Amino acid sequence: MTSKERVIRSLNHKVPDKIPVDFGGTGQTGIHISCVENLRNYYGLDKRPVRAIEPYQMLGLIDDDLKECIGIDTLSVDIGYTMFGFRNENWKEWETPWGQIVLVAGNFNTVKDQNGDYLIFPQGDITAPPSGKMPKSGFFFDGIIRQKEINEEKLNPEDNTEEFSIISDNDISLWEKEMAKVRNNERALIANTGGTALGDIALVPAVNLKYPKGIRSIEEWYMSTLTRQDYIKKVFGIQSDIAVQNLAKLLSVIGNTIDVVFICGTDFGTQTSSFCSVETFRDLWMPYYKRINDWIHKNTDWKTFKHCCGSIKSFIPSLIDSGFDILNPVQISAANMDARELKNEFGDYIVFWGGGADTQKTLPFGTPDDVRREVLERCKIFSPDGGFVFSSIHNIQANTPVENIVAMFDALKEFNG
Repeated sequence: MTSKERVIRSLNHKVPDKIPVDFGGTGQTGIHISCVENLRNYYGLDKRPVRAIEPYQMLGLIDDDLKECIGIDTLSVDIGYTMFGFRNENWKEWETPWGQIVLVAGNFNTVKDQNGDYLIFPQGDITAPPSGKMPKSGFFFDGIIRQKEINEEKLNPEDNTEEFSIISDNDISLWEKEMAKVRNNERALIANTGGTALGDIALVPAVNLKYPKGIRSIEEWYMSTLTRQDYIKKVFGIQSDIAVQNLAKLLSVIGNTIDVVFICGTDFGTQTSSFCSVETFRDLWMPYYKRINDWIHKNTDWKTFKHCCGSIKSFIPSLIDSGFDILNPVQISAANMDARELKNEFGDYIVFWGGGADTQKTLPFGTPDDVRREVLERCKIFSPDGGFVFSSIHNIQANTPVENIVAMFDALKEFNG
């Protein structure tokens, strides 16, 4: 069974020959560049600088040789735009605050501020105000809020959709070139087409725009989901109109070669509760999610991928009703997210993509034996009847012991036989 066949079988809630594995397929199943280098060293692979393909979170490219060591069944497909608005091209070396030499895109431009923190710029333009900051003791960038004072009478929903537009002919050409590279790949293909994330808090500050307008403060956005719901609905309406048009244009290029499409990373849960009520979700988000998912299911064979952290058990029926096929990261470390209950109640209706190892506690702070026990338990719970793709709960963070990461992969191989 090929990797693609293995993933597709599990996506269709059938038992594959072994549990499929994803790391690096999305910006929520990645591995920090420092850990990628440590893994390459552990497995004795060629020493070369790791490419920082997602500089916001400093996620590293997992090359094919490392994929083979780990046993990864997926491949990310996109045209290389980073969250800061520049493309991954014209690679150059950069030394991180922790002393690692990595490869970054040519327009990855930083300067140090008076505190020694690293500032990064939208679209690589150092004449614009910086849009991200990495503390000198940090391992990834935080978005810088650049919201202007809000005038209620002049709020325009189009200001909050400035970053969304009809896909250009140039980008269509880039997609054609990318598809030519991966069309015969035997791994399952995950596309990030962009433009379908509704209210993703990582995107609200618009770190890719030089001078963002509209509501760009995280706090203001959250308050607006209660106090300015008509405004938010107009934003989502404009965005979903554009998204459906772009999906239609991309379908002629991508076709059904793609297996999974990433839709949205908007979180509705915290560690112990949720950001809003289920009723608010169904009124404010669900109609627009459903429109995008319904179009995809009507016109393609793609499965739709929803990332949503936190304690969200009460939201899962609504996510299913919204048309999502896949739920990630399956944060079983959050309140009311018992793995057995999730599998028993929802395993026939949605694919659990993640949940395999806890990146908050067990992976960074446990022992290799702790990791092994957790992985074997999660695989035993989630694997029956398919509907499970193994990944950790969100990205593997910097300073995670390489022995623990390897223990995770070894335990998975042990379970798979």
